[in-house]
Amino acid sequence: MDRYPPIADHGLVGDLQTAALVSSKGVVDWFAAPRFDSPSIFAALLDHDGGGHFLFAPEHDEGTWRQLYYPDTAVVVTRFMSPDGVGETIDYMPVHRGLTPSDRHTLVRVIRTVRGTVRFALECRPRFDYARAPHQLDLAENEATFRAPGATAFLQTTFPIERDGQDVRASITLEAGEVAAAVFTTGGEDSAAPPPPNADRITEEVWDQIDYWQEWVRTSRYHGRWAETVYRSAITLKLLTYAPSGAPVAAATMGLPEQVGGERNWDYRYTWVRDGSLSVRALLDLGFVEEATRFTRWLADRLYAHEGPDGEPLQIMYRVDGDPHLTEEILGHFEGYRGSYPVRAGNAAMDQLQLDIYGEALYAVSEGRAVAVQSSYHGWKTLARTLDWLADSWDRPDEGIWETRGGRQDFTYSRVMCWAAFDRGLKIAAEFSRPADTVLWTKARDDILEQVMERGWSKEDQSLVQHYGSRVLDASLLLIPRVGFLAPRSMSWLSTLDAMDRVLVSDSLVYRYDPKASPDGLRGSEGTFSLCTFLYVDALARAGRLPQARYTFEKMLTYANHVGLFAEEIGPSGEQLGNFPQAFTHLSLIMAATTLNDALDALQR
Repeated sequence: MDRYPPIADHGLVGDLQTAALVSSKGVVDWFAAPRFDSPSIFAALLDHDGGGHFLFAPEHDEGTWRQLYYPDTAVVVTRFMSPDGVGETIDYMPVHRGLTPSDRHTLVRVIRTVRGTVRFALECRPRFDYARAPHQLDLAENEATFRAPGATAFLQTTFPIERDGQDVRASITLEAGEVAAAVFTTGGEDSAAPPPPNADRITEEVWDQIDYWQEWVRTSRYHGRWAETVYRSAITLKLLTYAPSGAPVAAATMGLPEQVGGERNWDYRYTWVRDGSLSVRALLDLGFVEEATRFTRWLADRLYAHEGPDGEPLQIMYRVDGDPHLTEEILGHFEGYRGSYPVRAGNAAMDQLQLDIYGEALYAVSEGRAVAVQSSYHGWKTLARTLDWLADSWDRPDEGIWETRGGRQDFTYSRVMCWAAFDRGLKIAAEFSRPADTVLWTKARDDILEQVMERGWSKEDQSLVQHYGSRVLDASLLLIPRVGFLAPRSMSWLSTLDAMDRVLVSDSLVYRYDPKASPDGLRGSEGTFSLCTFLYVDALARAGRLPQARYTFEKMLTYANHVGLFAEEIGPSGEQLGNFPQAFTHLSLIMAATTLNDALDALQR
């Protein structure tokens, strides 16, 4: 199974409607189109032999490989160095500047020799519809057309290519200063081929993409410590956001395991209300108001649509266009990353009850300066109806933030975020003089706080616990000081933080909970959650434990991959696990960096 590269051994490119992973050996082994949540075209990460891939790199790998981003951009440069020569592959996807969904998506791959002589190889083996749909190849000297049911793709090159069954391959030798290109374009079933590539147009386009990304980064108002790391996380969040709707996906991929060989292999190419809502504050802290505003409006549309299961106002996740249908299926023909089976497309957790999402939704509206509320009276009435409903609905067991499949519990974090929903709703109503049943909301808010402190508190451990009646700790509660449920330096919170430090923290890395102590209905174990580690840094900084917070943050940054990207988890040997890259990890990095930077600045005043 070592045919598979490490999960972290990739850079991410995208056009704000979909994305691709490029390995450090120049192989595109994940790409879905026309959207993030569409069936894959290249999926060798999930099935090495049958998933499909696009290799464009030096023919022999006896040398040194390096990969980097062109500074402050989404342009990936993969370098190869040997005694005979130095070669580079430059990968990018031209950004869709408008907000209209498109069937056409383009992956541009440029090779060049910097020194000496380098022989490059090309293999293009698309496998449409998760490798379930056969395709037919039409081949010309410099152009291949791949036709499958419902889809067409074109490969256009500046050098001759040859047939390899229904796929194509080529070899080309470049001397120092010489350049060649291969452009892969997807479209609908009846799409026509785009204009053929030429060196001048591609050179101009590369610099246009560089300018686009660098100009966007320059609009950030963040100039604190770790700026390069923060900007990389911001670019990653933007790459994972579907521009036509403003909705971010949780990750670019599906099916990558939380434990190699295990069954915790989920499809993360959807928009979670929780993840997107927490991203609003992170984006605003960096000055990216447009992105924060567009998601807030998307969220308001979901509240207005009222399409949750069993009459709930919200569903926990949606497709990027707001479609609530995410039927889960198992792709039995995929062997899974290094044998990690089953591979799932879709997500059955869509109809779970997770009451915390209402707190995160109101948090987003509040932190976003009430964008959706101020837009119209009817927008406020939608929020008010949601809170009226929640006042009668918060006191129920649910599946909780971690989407466990082991049955419903009275999860403490869900109660805390319901408290946050009423707290933010009351503040918005007061600030903007909106009509509201403030008596009802105030009673619900106060009842929740009293219930949590009575039933969610462990006298033995002097801490808040995962769910009522247990002594299990849960790292989701690290958000408590951020939402204001407890003061960050109160005795009850500091003792909870100490308990987490004893039980959930391992060499500065944080587990979300202990599955052995709190069975979640799934076999196997998991690594530490990178999201939780950054939330731990945020909580430490708010608690005034700045030396510990800064050292934990600096240590966590060493687990980033070679281009600054994080997956969902860190394994026991420091390897990255789970879908990649994960938006929640990168937004929590931004949250931790801004909180810690502000605290360090305050210390120096």
